[in-house]
Amino acid sequence: MLFNSFTFLIFFLITFSIYYFPPLKKAQVLILVIASLIFYSWSQPYLLILLVLSILINSLTSYMITYDIEEREKFWIILGIIINLSILSLFKYGALLTHLVIDHFDATRPDEGLIYILLHLPLPIGISFYTFEGISLVIDVFTQKKNQRESKSYVSSNLPEHILNTSFFVAFFPHLIAGPILKAKHFYPQISTKKFKEIPWGFVFRSLTVGYFLKVVIADNLKDYTFWIQYPYYQSMGTLTNLTLLLGYSMQIFADFAGYSLIAIGLAASLGYQLPDNFNFPYISRSISEFWRRWHISLSTWLRDYLYFPLGGNRKGNVRTYINLMIVMTLGGLWHGAAWSYAVWGAYHGIGLALERFFSFNKKTTQSTDETTVKTPLWWQIITDSFQVLIVFIFVSLGWLLFKLPRFDQALDFLHTLIRNIHIKPGLSHIVPTLIFSIPVIIYHLPHFPTFQTLKKEDWPKPLHQVWNLSQDVAVGLMLALILLNSGSSQEFIYFQF
Repeated sequence: MLFNSFTFLIFFLITFSIYYFPPLKKAQVLILVIASLIFYSWSQPYLLILLVLSILINSLTSYMITYDIEEREKFWIILGIIINLSILSLFKYGALLTHLVIDHFDATRPDEGLIYILLHLPLPIGISFYTFEGISLVIDVFTQKKNQRESKSYVSSNLPEHILNTSFFVAFFPHLIAGPILKAKHFYPQISTKKFKEIPWGFVFRSLTVGYFLKVVIADNLKDYTFWIQYPYYQSMGTLTNLTLLLGYSMQIFADFAGYSLIAIGLAASLGYQLPDNFNFPYISRSISEFWRRWHISLSTWLRDYLYFPLGGNRKGNVRTYINLMIVMTLGGLWHGAAWSYAVWGAYHGIGLALERFFSFNKKTTQSTDETTVKTPLWWQIITDSFQVLIVFIFVSLGWLLFKLPRFDQALDFLHTLIRNIHIKPGLSHIVPTLIFSIPVIIYHLPHFPTFQTLKKEDWPKPLHQVWNLSQDVAVGLMLALILLNSGSSQEFIYFQF
C-alpha cells in the first residue's frame, strides 16, 4: 500500500477516526498494531508470517534479557542477534550466496529441491528495516539493564503487554516499509494514550506537504527522464545529456527517500508519535563524513552505535579506524541489497571516508576570538564552501550510478560515454525537464548552505524576518498547488526494494 495512493488515504482516514474515537482511547496501541498488520499484508499477505515471527522472537529475547537471571542475559542477547541476522541473511542474501556457490562449482540450477527454493526465496518488503529495529531492541534493553543509572526498564513485566508494545514498535505503519529506523530506547517511552487536541497540526501539515511534493512532483516526474540512464539508452546520448540525467537521478533519489521520510514523520506526528529526522539537507555537505551525518541519519547512526563503536571506532589507532570504516560501510552497502554492486558502493564510500580522514579533508577549522584574527571575507567563504559542496556532490552522484546500473560493466560503460560521446549534441528534450524538476531540490537546500548559516537569524532586521516567514508560507502553498496540478505517475518508493 503506497503512501501516494487513494487506497492509503482511505485506510489512514479510517484508522485515524477509530484511533481518536473517545470510547476506544485505551485500545489505541492495539488499534495501530492491527492497522499496521493490515497495511503490511495488503499486497502480500503470506509475508505477514515472517513479520509476526520477527516480532515474537524479539519480544521473547528482550523480555528474557530483562527478567531472566543475570548469568543468562548474554545468552539471550546473542541468541536474539543471531536469529535476527539469520532471518535477514536467509531471505535477503540466500539467493545471492547460492548463486555464488553454484557458479564456483559450475553446477546446474535444479528445477526443484532446497537449492531451487533458496534461489527463489521472496524478498519481504521492509525486512532490512524491521530486522535492524529488532537488533536495536535486544541491545538497548541489555544496555539499559547494565546501566544502573537508567530509569525503570521500558520492557513491561507483563509478557502479553510487552509483545503488544514490541509489535507496535516494529510494525508501526508510517515507518514500517522504509524507515526511519527506530531505536527502542527512543520509541518505547513514547507509548501512551494520545489526545486529539495535542496534535501539532502545523508540523503535520508542513511535513506532509513537503514530503508529498518531493515524492509525487519531483521524484515521480524525474523518473520519466532518469529512465534513459538505463542500458542501452545512455549509449546514444551526449556527454552533457548523460551528466544532466545523472544529476537528475541524484535529485530523484533524494526527493524520493526524503519525501517518504517526511511523510512518515508527519503521519506519526498526527498519531502522537515522534520519529527521528532522517535527512538534514545532505547535498550541502562539505565532506563525505558530513554527508553521512545528513543522509539516511537513522541508518548511519545505527551503524555507528551498533557496529562501528563495538568494533572499536577510532579509539584503536589509525589503521584500525580505516579497517573499521571499510567494514561498516561495505556492510552498510550490502544492507541496501543482495548484489555485489551495493557492497562496492559501500566500499566506495568507505574508501572516501578513509582517504578524507587520512588527508584531514574534513578537519574543522577553529576560529579564534582574538580581535587580531583576520576574518575570512564572505565572498571567499562562499567560493570555498561551494567548491567543497560540489566535490562531495560529484562523489556522491557517481556512487548513485551503481544504484541505477548495478552491473559494473554497464556503470563503467556509462562513464566511458562521458568521453566517447562528447561530440553528440545535447538532448534538450531530456536536459530541460530534468533541470526544471531538479531546481526545486537545489532551492530546498539553499537556505541551509554552510555560508548562510554563519549569518545569525537573530541579527536580521525585523522586516527580513517577516519576509522569510512569509516566503516559507508561500512556498508551502505553492508546493500544495503543484501536488494537485503537476504530480507524476505513481511509482513505488525507491527504498522499498531495500
